[in-house]
Order: sequence, then structure tokens, then C-alpha cells
Amino acid sequence: MSNTVSQIKFGTDGWRAIIADTYTLENVRVLAQAVADYLGSGKKVAVGYDTRFMSAKFAEASAIVLKNNGIEVVLSDRPTPTPALSFVVKSRKLDLGIMITASHNPAEYNGFKIKNAAGGGASQEITREVEGLLGRSPVKDAALSEPIKTVDIIKDYIKFIRNYIDLKKIKNKKFKVLVDSMYGSGDSFIAQVLKGTSIKLEFMRNTINPSFGGGRPEPVEENLEELKARVKKEKFDLGIALDGDADRIAAVAPGGVFIHPQKILGLLALHLNQDRHWSGGLVKTICGTTMMDNIAKFLGIKLYETPVGFKYISNLMETEDIVAGGEEAGGMGVKGYIPERDGTMAGLLLIEMMVYRNKNMLKILDEAEKAFGKYYYVRQDLHLAKRVEPKKENLPSELLGRKVVEVKDYDGIKLICEDESWLMFRGSGTEPIMRTYAEAKSLTQAKKLLALGKEIILKDGV
Repeated sequence: MSNTVSQIKFGTDGWRAIIADTYTLENVRVLAQAVADYLGSGKKVAVGYDTRFMSAKFAEASAIVLKNNGIEVVLSDRPTPTPALSFVVKSRKLDLGIMITASHNPAEYNGFKIKNAAGGGASQEITREVEGLLGRSPVKDAALSEPIKTVDIIKDYIKFIRNYIDLKKIKNKKFKVLVDSMYGSGDSFIAQVLKGTSIKLEFMRNTINPSFGGGRPEPVEENLEELKARVKKEKFDLGIALDGDADRIAAVAPGGVFIHPQKILGLLALHLNQDRHWSGGLVKTICGTTMMDNIAKFLGIKLYETPVGFKYISNLMETEDIVAGGEEAGGMGVKGYIPERDGTMAGLLLIEMMVYRNKNMLKILDEAEKAFGKYYYVRQDLHLAKRVEPKKENLPSELLGRKVVEVKDYDGIKLICEDESWLMFRGSGTEPIMRTYAEAKSLTQAKKLLALGKEIILKDGV
């Protein structure tokens, strides 16, 4: 049991591990028991799962442990997007949610996410308390006298989004949209939301394939070449890509132009503020684009900046008036919904934005970049022999001949230059990986900054 305890460690968003290595039925049951001990009997929990290998079995094993601890369980009857699980927790006033998913990780991984009663990501305080309870009690995993009844949790999720999206305005528009589900649990639920409208929807990779076609279900540009090619060749007005559990998004504009999630957040803020006339601040993480600063200033709204991890954005959405919040990896949350990211909702709002403005996504993107700046954002993960943390005193005062005017170090280290370009270092909490980020007003400069970052990390003594 002590070995099991040491194998389970929550990261930025849940516990993730390799299936049949440390991600085993035994370990999942131990973790479910710790959650049960944290909650106590008489509470209510929803359990969902994605399309990964054995996800349904891991979800059922968790549900049995919870049930044996006197906890009422709402178990999904099919693979479901993480946001749908979050929504059912909030809408049914449950105490917690458990989602079996490794999100965008490769197929050999699975994971265990915890959602709080509001549907947001569990805070560090909650996950630490759960970790502290690992192995404290014997696992109550005895077979139940009858199976746990499964529930359709998608139905209410779809109904809510159909009321949230302006279907009346969308109804007769004939924009052409291609959705890449990346073999994840996002499936083709967007079609259910848009049922009865004239939007011409097509889908790709929307079947269940636990190997994800040999790739990883992460909506980054290098994984979306087919989506880009089809949007260009078949003249779609918008391409949407969802990650493995459909809580993240990337997009493609006409001509096969990749729209980085950083820019999607800006577009959502502009749409909700200018088209829907909604109030509220804007949230980005420390590695978010400078474009957000310019948009917030133009709209006259407050800009919040958080550490990396959507749970920090979730916390703000629960306590402050936030119109939109997002992270560099593609998680977007919006006002009047769950305090959590939802790739399907973000994609639908992009369609709605095209309808309101009667323009395809490329024209909308071009206008936004002319108004708020065209920034090039790049990232590289450096796999190191051992964990390395750069020391502030060893970092340069200039980057590519441009003076460093500000240093932020509350989550990693970010060096900001006088021309708005920046370079950032942030080590992984669980692996010897140094993530380097850079942004500049030209792609060449951004890539040079990234190369410089690699030199700094690999240099002796840093």
C-alpha cells in the first residue's frame, strides 16, 4: 500500500500515469477510497470517463468504491466530455465529480480529475487533502449486489448549451464548419446543439479509437495538418479541433490558417463584450499573449493574470465577474456557465461570432490582429537529464539586444523586453522537463528567443 501511495501524485490538472504501469485498477480504487474518506458518507458524486482504453472499467471501479462508502453515485452511461461531467455536478448540486481521463496525453496514459461542487477544477487544498488520505483506510471494493445504474448526463448538457447559444440568430446562416474530434469524447455533440440550423457541419476523427490513430489527442498545430488541409481545400469558413476529453480547443481559419488558442481567447472576449454586450473581466495565465492586455485595455475591462493551470482561472470565475478566461493550451471558460473550460462551447461561440458579424473566421481574425497586434507565440519542452531551475541572478538583462524591463517569477520566470517580446521558463512539477515560451511581433524573433532560452537552460551553472 505504501508503494501505491507514493505512485499517486496530483499535477496541474489531476493524476495521470501509464496504464498497467502505475495507472492500475488497484491504484484507482485506492484513490477513490481516499476521495470517499475526504467526502464522508451521505454525499453525492458524478463519475464520467473518456474514450481511452479501459476508461469505463476504471470509472466503474471508482463508482463501486464510492458506493460501498455510502456515497450516492451518478455514473455516465457513455464516454463524455469533461465539461459535461462538470456541468452535471453543478446542475444537480452534487458534492464532487470524478473524471477518468488523461486529456491530451498519449494513448498509453489515463488519469483521474476531481471537480468541485461548482464544477470547477479541484483546488490544491482539496487534492493535497485527498493525497494525505491515500492508504489510510482499507479499500471498500466488494462487489455490489446489483450494478450501479448508469445515467445519460449528456442530455442536460446539450439542452443547456442550446439555450446558451443564440440559435435564433444562427438558424438560417449557412456557414461551413469542419470539426476534428481527435477520436476523443467530444464526438459529434456540436451537431446535437446545432440541430435545426442551416450550419453545414462535417466531422473527422469522431469515432472511438483508444490509440487515437497513433497520435496524441492534443489540438496543437503539428497534430492538425489534415484539418488545415481540408479547411483550405474544401473552403470551410471555420475548422474546430477538440482534445481528448473536449475541454480544450484550437481552430483553423479559411485557407488553412491555424488560430492559436491564445487568439481564440481574445476573439471570445471581443464577441461576448461587443456583440453580446456582456460585462466582466478577462483572465489569462502568466504565459498568456500580450494581445490580451491590448484587448482588455481597449474594452476598458479588468485583466487578471494567474499561474499556469485552469484551476486558478476557475477560482476567479467563482468569485469575480469574469466574461472569459483561458490558458495557452486551449482551455476556455465563459460567463454564465460552469467555472471550467469547454472546447465545444468555445467552438460554438466562434460560430456565433461569425453569424453576428456576418464574416468568416479569417476576416474576423485579420481585423483583430490589425487592431490589437499580430503576435507570434512559440513553445518548446526541453527534456533534461535532471531537473534544472534557472537562477534569476544568472539571467541576462538583454534578450537579442532588447532590454529586459520586467521580470515575473511567481510561476516560473518570465523576462519581458521593452518591445513587448518576452521569454519564459517554467519547469514541470513532475518530470525533468523545462518548458520554454516566447512571444514576439515576428515569427523569426520568437524562434530566436526560444533558441536563446535553450542555450540559457543548457549552460553550465544555470
